[in-house]
Parts: sequence; structure tokens; C-alpha cells
Amino acid sequence: MPQIDAARFLQDLHDLRQIGKYRTGVHRPTYSPQDMEARRWLMERLEECGLEASMDGIGNVYGRHRGPGPHLLVGSHIESQNQAGWLDGALGVVAGVALARAGLPVDVCAFADEEGHFEGGFLGSRSIIGDLTEEEIDRSRSRNDGTALRDALAAAGLAGRPRLRIEPGRHKGFFEMHIEQGTQLEGAGLRLGVVTGIVAIWQWRIVIEGQQDHAGGTTMAERRDAGLAAVRLLAAIDREFPRICGERSTWTTGRILLDPGAPSIIPGRAEVLFQFRDVSVEVLERMEAGLRALVRESNRRERCAATLTQMSRATPALCDPAMMAALDAAAERHAPGAWQRMPSGAGHDAQYIARRMPVAMLFVPSIGGISHHWAEDTKEEDLVLGCQVLADAAEAFLKG
Repeated sequence: MPQIDAARFLQDLHDLRQIGKYRTGVHRPTYSPQDMEARRWLMERLEECGLEASMDGIGNVYGRHRGPGPHLLVGSHIESQNQAGWLDGALGVVAGVALARAGLPVDVCAFADEEGHFEGGFLGSRSIIGDLTEEEIDRSRSRNDGTALRDALAAAGLAGRPRLRIEPGRHKGFFEMHIEQGTQLEGAGLRLGVVTGIVAIWQWRIVIEGQQDHAGGTTMAERRDAGLAAVRLLAAIDREFPRICGERSTWTTGRILLDPGAPSIIPGRAEVLFQFRDVSVEVLERMEAGLRALVRESNRRERCAATLTQMSRATPALCDPAMMAALDAAAERHAPGAWQRMPSGAGHDAQYIARRMPVAMLFVPSIGGISHHWAEDTKEEDLVLGCQVLADAAEAFLKG
């Protein structure tokens, strides 16, 4: 079995952690000077491992194995959320470097903007499979400050570079190692999670139209308060969804905007951004039907009209059975009884790469379940264990 260099693997992680350091985490927004420094750092590591390193026009850093196949693709992303953790994404890329250093025939990729700093999100993994158009690049703006994506690419020195595409038939599959970003493993006293699939996210906009009016002069009986109607609808959703959801379904109200948003004015309009997630299309469709029924019931009861619009409708990405089996066997060999199969509640680059090749993911525990925060952390022994299991599974799958 391949033997990873654990000390070098950890050193790479800690070296990368210094770029854009923020408290105990990092701040590396996509195409920022810190992000571009990290990408150049990665290219040096890839070359040291004997890979042919390049950076394309969307910011993907790619290390191509120079020898014969069959090959695997391994990676994740290295930009971060704002003032966030040091392992989210970076772990999967540095694990790929460790597999290359151990002599496995892998290509390593750090995909750009998995974190969605720019409208559209997943720019790198979508670009490399041919799912990102020039027109979308023209339209995209930063969610942080409104900067046009074209301007950000130019400032980062990427304008005019060609965008890479996955070479058809080159890879037998894609492996992505990641922190769990939840408490399931830690809560169960486990050290590894073999991911069964990546959830789909279905996003919705709910607009409720009432009547803007004076907060003192308008009696409670006369009011058409869009804000209260929105709160009552969301409370009804939260009561009903536990009866129709799956075991690991989640739902989130990410934003509520009241218009005009003043303390002495009854809001005449409310806009809600709402999403739910699951790995089962059947469950997602059941939750959609429930949501639509609740909106209809709101419109029957309330004096304010609610309109439901779907903003996005992704497809769950199921992991490859043979790749999962390889991870199962390696996990049981290195951590007998200390692993489980589990779905991923978060989105990952693997869900887009799955459109071109088989994929699998391996989770290691997140201390306290914390992620997207500078306190994010994982025990070093769990990081090393995960990387070694990934290497063993990669070799077994290549030989299978």
C-alpha cells in the first residue's frame, strides 16, 4: 500500500494556513491577493511532486501526472469563506498533493470559487466540465463588493488565459477528502465518514404583498402586514416539514427583507429566500409539494398574497459504489469500527465532477462541528488517518 509522508502532509497544510492568516483560520476570498498567492504556492508544490502545473483562465490550478495511467483526479478548492477556516477545501487539495508525492498516478486540481464569492458559484468545477459560459462570466458579480468577474480575473492576471477542460477518458474517477462541517462523526465517536452522496439544494423566493401603512394610525384589524404574514408562513413550514422530510433533510431561511424596513411603518412587502436540502429526489419533491401547499394555505388565510418562485433546482450527486467500497475497506483496515457511511449536507466540487466521471468523498471529523468560521479545526491524527485511507482506497480502486 502507498505510504503518505504524514509530516510533510501536515507541514503543507500549516504552510498554506499562513497565507491569508486570520486568527486561527484564514481569509482568502476568490481572486484576492491572498488567494492568488496560495495558488502560486500550490503550483510550486505540484511541480515538486513531479506534476506538470498550470493555472487556467478561471483560476483552476491543475497538476497533471506525467506518467502512464490509469489516472485519478483528486482535489477540492483553496479559497476560503470570509474570515473562515483553514481546512475547508484546502484539506482535499493538500491530500491530493500527498497522494502524488506517494507515487500514485493522480492529477491534482484546486477548483476556483467553490465558496461562491461570485454569482453562480462553483466557477472552477463548472468551467472544467464545460458548464460555465462566457455569457455567465460576463454577467457575474462579486457577492462581497459587486466587482465584475471579468475585472477580478483581469486584476488577478488571468484575463486571456484559456480555460481547462477535463480530458475525456483520462480519469477512472475523482476523490475528494473534506472535513465533515457537522457533528455526526464527532457525536458518534467516529473518525471517518464514507460519503454516499451530495445533497441537492432547492432554492426559493417567497414574496408577500401587503399594504404599507402607518404603525400608529392603522388599527390591527385593518392591517395587511406582509412581515407578520411571512413570519406565520415560515412558522407553518417549520411545523410541517418534520413530518415530510428525510432523516438528514435541512431547511433554511437565509434572508428576510421587509419593505420599507422602518420601525414606524407597517411593511407592505416581504421577500424571503428559502432553501431545503436532501440527497433523495423523492424527499425533495415531497418537501416541494409541502411548501406549495403551505403557500396556498397562507393565501387562503392571510390578507396578504404570497407568491412562490423557484430559483434553482439541483440534482443530488450519488457516489460511485466501487469507489465507496474501496474507501470502506481502507477505513476498516486503518480504523476498524470507527467509520460510517453518511450523506454530505453541504455542496462540493465533486457534485459537478460527477457529471463527467465516478466520484467519491471521504470525511474526517470537525471539532465541535464548526466550519465557515476561523475556529474550524480537526485533530492532526484524524487528518493523517484520512489521508492514508484515501491513498489506500485510491490504489485499490485503480487496481480493481
